[in-house]
Amino acid sequence: MNPYLILISVIALVLGGVMGFFIKNYLVAREIDKKQNSANQLLNEAERKSTEVVKESQNRAIKIVEAAEKDALGRRTEITRFEERLQSRSDQLDRRAEKIEDREHAISQRQSALDKRANKVEEMVEEVTAELEKVSQMTQAEAKALLLEEVEQEARNDMARIVREIEAEAQEQGERKARKLIADAIQRVASDHVEEVTSSTVPLPSDDMKGRIIGRNGRNIRAFEIAAGVDVIVDDTPESITISCFDSVRREVAKNAMQKLVLDGRIHPAHIETLIEKERENIEKVIVEAGEQAAYDAGVPGLHADILKMLGRLKFRTSYGQNQLAHSVESAQLASVLASEMGADVEIAKAGALLHDLGKAMDHNVEGTHAQLGAEFAARHGVGEKIVNTIAAHHHEVEQTSVEAIIVEAADA
Repeated sequence: MNPYLILISVIALVLGGVMGFFIKNYLVAREIDKKQNSANQLLNEAERKSTEVVKESQNRAIKIVEAAEKDALGRRTEITRFEERLQSRSDQLDRRAEKIEDREHAISQRQSALDKRANKVEEMVEEVTAELEKVSQMTQAEAKALLLEEVEQEARNDMARIVREIEAEAQEQGERKARKLIADAIQRVASDHVEEVTSSTVPLPSDDMKGRIIGRNGRNIRAFEIAAGVDVIVDDTPESITISCFDSVRREVAKNAMQKLVLDGRIHPAHIETLIEKERENIEKVIVEAGEQAAYDAGVPGLHADILKMLGRLKFRTSYGQNQLAHSVESAQLASVLASEMGADVEIAKAGALLHDLGKAMDHNVEGTHAQLGAEFAARHGVGEKIVNTIAAHHHEVEQTSVEAIIVEAADA
């Protein structure tokens, strides 16, 4: 075997061992450094977390202390308020005690005054007794004169009191009589005549339109009369026709529908029925609005919806050329003034005057006078008894039970 190879192998082994030793030491040292760094990081992290925990604990402690101080402050404030209330009650008790003492003192003073008066009465009794003893020593004429003087003075006092009472009673009776005289005077100027319009005229663009309104064999005019519940009068009056009906609302519906038919030009039974129904709905809305507005203008709130609707129907009635609804509102306003001047109930007078012609808005097929029908209708819908009487009695069909009924009659004049 070659000695050089052996030497080289030995040297290589030695060098490899030495290099392996150094490499191992390097790796070990590197591992130690890594672990040392990791340990340092863990230590730093632990220190950081411990610092945060300490800070958080300190913050919590501070918050707990602040909350405790706040709670303590609140309790001290509550205790202070409680002490103030106690002090206030104590002061009130002291004041009450002082008032009680003052009352006791006043009672004591009154008792003293009563005692003094009692003593004085006793003295007066003694004086009167002495006076009587003196009188008993007078002559009969002297005693009689003294007694007559005292009786005369007492009689004068009684007469003065009676005169004052008579004057007060006479003044009161005079006021009552004056009110009655005014009411009687108002009664004498009241009127009970009514003029009623039962027909309306519809102008036509030409007389040729009459034939179209009548229709073949009268079918158009019959359809119109049946649908509207009115009579249509076609006569020799130029360029116009007449609609007749006792019911003012039906007459108004028919009048408006006829005017629209004339303008529209489509005159046949189906269109007539449709147009009349639409116009009936329009008039119903107008009636409700008119009733509500009339009650507002008259200052009579709280009326039943059916009463307002019936009241609104008066918008389409006239009497002596005056619109019946406007007349009712004016009557209510006049009744309000009269009632105020006469010291009567203004609300009853206003309501009675507004509703006094309510029966005129009802169907003419219903039997009874308008005063009777209106009163019965109002009573059925919650109107008060006194107001109902003003409606029923404004034409003397029943007895007037109040001065307000007389005022309503006068306002209707």
